[in-house]
Amino acid sequence: MFLFFRSSLVIFVFTAIGVFGQSSPSATPTPLPTATPLTAKPQSAKEAMANPTAETITETTLFVYALAGGRPVLEQIRKTTIERGKTTVLNGDGRMEKASYQKWVIRGGSLEKEKLRVDHEFPTVRYSLILNQDKMFGVYEGNPFTPTDSATKAFQNQVFRGLDGLLRYKENGSTISLGGKEKLMGVDYHLIDVTDKAGRKTRYFVSAKSFRVMMLEYEDDGKKFRRKFYDYNYAQGTLVPYRTVLFEGDKIVEETDVGTITFGQKVDENLFPASIAL
Repeated sequence: MFLFFRSSLVIFVFTAIGVFGQSSPSATPTPLPTATPLTAKPQSAKEAMANPTAETITETTLFVYALAGGRPVLEQIRKTTIERGKTTVLNGDGRMEKASYQKWVIRGGSLEKEKLRVDHEFPTVRYSLILNQDKMFGVYEGNPFTPTDSATKAFQNQVFRGLDGLLRYKENGSTISLGGKEKLMGVDYHLIDVTDKAGRKTRYFVSAKSFRVMMLEYEDDGKKFRRKFYDYNYAQGTLVPYRTVLFEGDKIVEETDVGTITFGQKVDENLFPASIAL
C-alpha cells in the first residue's frame, strides 16, 4: 500500500511541477496570430521523471518528507523541536565516547536565524553548545566558553550541512544544481549539489526510488566527510531519520540515535541567550 502511495505521490508531484506549472488558458483566449503557430507542449509527468531538474527532484523530496504537504507543512509542524537521544563521538584521545544529549530548536526564517541548543552529558563532563542566529558559544557549569575551532566547525556542519540544508534551500538563499546520477550498492541516486551563501558546498544523495536523502558528503579543511541516514520513520507527519552516522574518510567519527523527537511544543526562549560575556 505504501509503495503504491509513494509512486502515486511522485507522479503527482512531477505532474504538478511539470504540467500544472504551465499557465492555464483564460475562459476566452485571444486567438494567436497565424504567423506565430503554437508549437510548445506542456511537459508530461513521464517526461519530467525521465529528465528531472535539480529543482524538480528537491521539491519532490520536500513532498515526501512532509506527507505530500511540502514546504508549508514542514514550516507549520516544525516551528520548534525537542529531541533526546544518545550519541557516540571520537574524542581527542582517538576513542569513541558515549553521551546522552538533549536538543531544543526554535525555527527561524532561515538556518542563519535558527536558535539551537544541544546539551551533552558524558560520564565525566556536561556542557552545552548554543547557536543563536549565527552566534555560537558554549556553557560549562554556568560559565561561558569559546569552543575550539574543530568543535565549532563540527557544530556548524551539523546545522548548515544537514538535511535542512537541502529541504530549506530556498529560505537559505542557497543555489542547487544537478550532479548527475550514481549507482551505489544497487541503489540509484540523484546527486543534488547545494551551495549556501557562505560558499559551503554539500552533495546530497537522493534515492531515485523513494526520494529520501540517504547520505550527504562535503569537504572541510581538506578532509572528506560523509553522513549516512538510517531508520527513517514519520514523526507528526514528517519524515525523520532516527539514526545517523558521520564518516571522516573511511573512519566513523560520530553516531547518533534519536530516542524521542517532538515538534510544535513550547520551548523556553531563555535557553538561547543572545550572548554571554566570555
